[in-house]
Formats: sequence, C-alpha cells, structure tokens
Amino acid sequence: MYEAEAHPHLVPFNESFRIAAAPTAPTDDSGAKVWKERLEKATKDLDDWQNRLYADGRYAVLFIFQAIDAAGKDGTIRHVFDSVNPCGLRVASFKQPSRLELAHDFLWRTALELPRRGEIGVFNRSYYEEVLVVRVHPELLAAQGLDPNPGPELWLNRMRSIVEYERHLANQGTVVVKFFLNLSKNEQRKRLLDRLDERDKLWKFNVGDLAERDRWADYQDAYERCLNATSKPWAPWYAIPADDKHYMRWQVASLVDLTFERLGVNYPKPRGELLRQLETARKKLEAE
Repeated sequence: MYEAEAHPHLVPFNESFRIAAAPTAPTDDSGAKVWKERLEKATKDLDDWQNRLYADGRYAVLFIFQAIDAAGKDGTIRHVFDSVNPCGLRVASFKQPSRLELAHDFLWRTALELPRRGEIGVFNRSYYEEVLVVRVHPELLAAQGLDPNPGPELWLNRMRSIVEYERHLANQGTVVVKFFLNLSKNEQRKRLLDRLDERDKLWKFNVGDLAERDRWADYQDAYERCLNATSKPWAPWYAIPADDKHYMRWQVASLVDLTFERLGVNYPKPRGELLRQLETARKKLEAE
C-alpha cells in the first residue's frame, strides 16, 4: 500500500492540524518567475508517468481538490495536468447533487467517477462536500431523508466511513492524494472583486458566494475537523498555501510528481515465453 512521507505541507496524522496556524502565503520568496519554471519542470514528465502507470497496470491514482470559493482549483488542475494525454486522465467536477444522487448514500456518486487502473483521476470537489458544505448547511440533509438538526455523531460516522472507504481504495490499488488549497479571507476578497471588475471573469461571480463568505469561521472549523479526521498515511491531505497561484500550482505539481516517483511504476520487461514470442514476431516481420 502506498503511504505518504513527511512534507512541509502534509496534514499530520495525529489530529494536531490547526488551520489558523497553516500558511496561506508562500513559504519561500523565490518569486513568480522561479515558481513557473519549477512548475514546468515538475510537470514535464507527467505524460510519461501516465504511460508507465497504464503499462504497469497495477494502480490507479486519484487526486482530490477541496477549497473555498476562488481558491483556484480549476486553474491548478488545468496547469498541472495540461501535458497529460486526455485518454489517460479522468477529471470529474461535483456540483449540487441531483435527485438520483441524493437517493443513494453520500459516497455513491463519486464512486462512479473513480479512475480505472492505469488512469489518473482528478476530483474537483468530492464526497468531502458532505462533511464540509453540508456540515455548514445541515438543512441540506433533509433532501437526503435525514434529520436537518443532527448531533455530532453523524459527522463522526461520515468521516469514519470516508477513512474506511479510502483505506479500501488503497488496498485495491488506488493511490489517493488530497489537496486543500488554503486561501486567506483577504485574498478571497481580492479575487471576488476581480471577478466583478474583469469582463472575462464576471461570469464566475455568484452572489451566493457572499453568503458563503459570511460563514467563513464555520467553514474554517469544518475544514479543520475534516482534515484532522481524514488525513491518513494511505490517503494524506496536503494544506497548500493558495494566496499566490504560481506558488500553489508548483507545490501541487511537485507533490503529484513525487507521488509517481515513490510509486515506482515502469514499463514491464518481457520475460520467458513472452520474450520468445516477441523474438519470433521480429524475425517474421524482418523476413517479409
């Protein structure tokens, strides 16, 4: 089973993570030019890694992105995975659940989008919405046929289910790595204003985002509880500083690259009978 190693942005496995102490700004001052160069270097081998992943055939790799509005999930996914062959990349975005999805357990709709062995999967939001957004807005539970005034046991049970589910995925060959893009409240304000000021960003602005911003403290509490409960060696969380997009993208890309380096997938080498068959095929083709 794949297990995470120490990293500056790794959410500890001992439930000691404190979101107020986690950095939202870059932890070095190299600057945008250097971070862009590092991003390019970190992503240059991703297409080859995906080819090796497919050829090896033992693993699927799933990257999960969670964040508050305007943190940069879409742009990060685009910049980090831009070089990967679309045939080997499966990206799923999860919005408000449909009536069909609400009629199933909360893990069901994301299970349908899991990557197959040999694929890279990316979740833009995920089943974690059920212990983040729904925790801040428990009235949403009514649509699932549940009590909209739940006790703490419901959230504990959901997070326990997630931990067990991710352990199951890991045991079955799916490597799960999770990114929390940690944006400051002041930077979110700036980005929301940018959406109002720039024509090509105006379509992104949703008045409802302001109501969610008013619940900032509730979301911070929900994220802290969630990350502490569900960061495990087989499915780690990384809290990535998100106030600078160039730094954030490089950090995510470097961790994606590190995931594949540690996984060690490679092209299989033919042996035995298969090697003999290949040599026979070569001779036949050369004789034509």
